[in-house]
Amino acid sequence: MNNKKAMMSWENLLNSERLGHRPSKIEGGRSPFNSDHDKVIFSGSFRRLARKTQVHPLATNDHVHNRLTHSLEVASVGRTLGIAVGDALKKKGSLPSAITPADVGDIVQTACLAHDIGNPPFGHTGEEAIRHWFKSTEAAPFINGLNPDQICDLQNFEGNAQGFRVLTCSEFHPYEGGLRLTYASLAAFIKYPWTSVPAVGNRRPKTNKYGVFQADLDYFREVANATGLISKSSDDWFCRHPLVHLMELADDFCYALLDLEDGMDMGILSWEEVFEVLKPVLDQTKLQDLEKELARFKPGRRPPLIRGKVISAFVDSAVKAFVENEEAILAGQHEEILSLCDDKISTCVRAAKNLAKTKIFSHPRKIELEIGAYTTISTLMEVLCHAAVEHVTGNDQSYRSSRVLDLVGKNTFHPAVANSGANQGDRRYLALMRIVDFVSGMTDNYATHLARQFSGMGEVR
Repeated sequence: MNNKKAMMSWENLLNSERLGHRPSKIEGGRSPFNSDHDKVIFSGSFRRLARKTQVHPLATNDHVHNRLTHSLEVASVGRTLGIAVGDALKKKGSLPSAITPADVGDIVQTACLAHDIGNPPFGHTGEEAIRHWFKSTEAAPFINGLNPDQICDLQNFEGNAQGFRVLTCSEFHPYEGGLRLTYASLAAFIKYPWTSVPAVGNRRPKTNKYGVFQADLDYFREVANATGLISKSSDDWFCRHPLVHLMELADDFCYALLDLEDGMDMGILSWEEVFEVLKPVLDQTKLQDLEKELARFKPGRRPPLIRGKVISAFVDSAVKAFVENEEAILAGQHEEILSLCDDKISTCVRAAKNLAKTKIFSHPRKIELEIGAYTTISTLMEVLCHAAVEHVTGNDQSYRSSRVLDLVGKNTFHPAVANSGANQGDRRYLALMRIVDFVSGMTDNYATHLARQFSGMGEVR
């Protein structure tokens, strides 16, 4: 019996070939991974994050983070993590000779930039609202004829899977590779490398999260095989790409620090509450002098003075944890590495998340807007899905549905939707996925505006 442990290799994991087995262009002074970063930055889906909820929907305070500013900050931390880990691995002799620490930084930065690119309007509430609608009686006629796996995708809509779809399908080259990023960047993006279909015995690390829709399964398999991800089972479940851990940590670190700053900006949290959580990760030998310095400033001016120190502590601990556990990570043995960081770091991050959950996420203003988001999403889905299904069935199309399809773009549906000889259920599923693309790509403001228009409550000019 062969007891040799399966191991991923950096040679495959850092594959610079592009989706579709397209070779990357050789450009002076610019790596393929740096090009990936630019492709994401210039995409429309990334730009629209500027008007999407981070924590508080439609916040009126200009200092509060939106999805775009959050993604940029996560990318900044992720780049630092990637370069530092890349440098340490290079010194160990782990990286291929052609790969530089900056390449690792670029891959992690790209994954971080894109990590929220599939989130619908109204943040996680938008996700819940889409799921809720597809489980409602109103949606039953529209999903009739779909197979169970396809229904599972819609009724368990997931922003992470939508993000993979944006990168590989809907941007730049629709249904022909999307942004055509490198395999390394795409694999580093897939936080939950499995489908929506429940595994036997629910053995996956998270049963309420997944990273790929049935519509994009071929691309997922291509990426997994090209980067040598370890297969966990026969049902399209793979282990994480090692650099996913760095992207996840960068996100966690920014949530832990910046959500609390938002809480202060909105008057929900006090400086004392925030500092109590973050204080343990600061240099304790200099803490007394730091507190005296902070006392000279108003509470709102204090967070930036410790932000760099806190992030530096987070990064140093994360790099140490990753490098010390490199072999186990390459063997796919760790599903997350926050627990491998120093106790004071992991405790701080979890305490910060808990404070945000109990004080910020339960704020009445947030709850009010979230309740309204359900009505907005429901209105959009009912009108848009009705038009999409009429488009598939070929029944006499109402004038209203025709105009709705003009709005969505009749030529933006998957080519198979127009193929009357193809399986009816598959055509309907792909048409509904296009509607999900359209709705999830909306900003908070546009979703609210369009729902009002659909309800006949638009502005009178």
